Amino acid sequence: MKSSSGAHYIALDHIRAFAAFLVFAWHFGHAGNGYPVPFEFTPSFFPFALLDERHTGVALFMTLSGYLFAKLLDGRTIDFKAFLWNRVLRLVPLLVFVFFVVGIMNLVKGEYMPSYIISLVKGVILPAWPNGGWSITVEFHFYLILPLFLWMFSKSKILPLWLVFAAILSRFLIHQLTGEVQSLAYRTILGRVDQFALGMVVFQFRGLVTRKHLAALAFFLGFTAFYWYFDAIGGFYRNPSYPSPSMIWVFLPTIEALAYAILIAWYETSFEFSTDGISKFVGKIGEYSYSIYLLHFFVVFWFARFINEQIMEISNFYLACGWALIGFLLMVPVSHLSFIFIEAPFLKLRKRYLVELKNEAASAVKAS
Repeated sequence: MKSSSGAHYIALDHIRAFAAFLVFAWHFGHAGNGYPVPFEFTPSFFPFALLDERHTGVALFMTLSGYLFAKLLDGRTIDFKAFLWNRVLRLVPLLVFVFFVVGIMNLVKGEYMPSYIISLVKGVILPAWPNGGWSITVEFHFYLILPLFLWMFSKSKILPLWLVFAAILSRFLIHQLTGEVQSLAYRTILGRVDQFALGMVVFQFRGLVTRKHLAALAFFLGFTAFYWYFDAIGGFYRNPSYPSPSMIWVFLPTIEALAYAILIAWYETSFEFSTDGISKFVGKIGEYSYSIYLLHFFVVFWFARFINEQIMEISNFYLACGWALIGFLLMVPVSHLSFIFIEAPFLKLRKRYLVELKNEAASAVKAS
């Protein structure tokens, strides 16, 4: 969506929409317990493995976030307090609304409310917030270390790769000590820092993939072939259990980050996108993706159960994907209302945080 600087990149909104669909379809198809589509299923056509292991949409979101901030901040310095203020205004209002609704639902169920309140407090540091809010915790942690990234980029375009190496080493050591690292790799900054970092680094070299369509296709097929292998050996929940003792979780965040960063850079720099028609519609879904992400938890599991029990059996993976798309599109008007009435009013309070743009604006005023 349009940032406080006035910049708007519809190609990145397209990618954000696709990431939101992946997450929605993951919960619709599997619901965390293999219903209605069993976890044992592996698509015969290997690129569909991404649609079977759709939790990877979170990795796409994180990589896109790193890429986008690298694009917005490229060659500029920032007012860090104003930056944090803007991020709070963008993310917290809807998050608080979700906390309130979940709290009311828990109260109606007769659950112990002090425990819920404690979990909200813990969620500032730990992955404890409901409705996928744990990923917002990770996002905030990225914002807190953003000055470190910017300092590194001021020294070298590849210096942040040391953070990736450090994260891989940390996950390896934790795996050796505890026997598993999936929990931390998936739900904390320890796994997601690779995605923020590589999103930012690949942005610096985006010209290398511009219009390299055959190379991008080969890279995509290679990545999906790897994900098909990951899906075949058990995927997220059955490798052989959750959390998985497999070493693959030491490297999976990095593999996802590199693949998505390259594909994002190729897509964004290789095409010109219309601001009308289908492109505009998909872009709008991308603008509403935050609302879709947080709000779909209230309905997605019920919707899958309703379709499977009242309309038709959707244990077939491909049927489930089709119905997931229908459910996803039904979320769009709801998310539009959420954006208009909950999120947009606070966005009017944002401040410019790009320091150079402030100085340029001041110079323009003096010159006039």
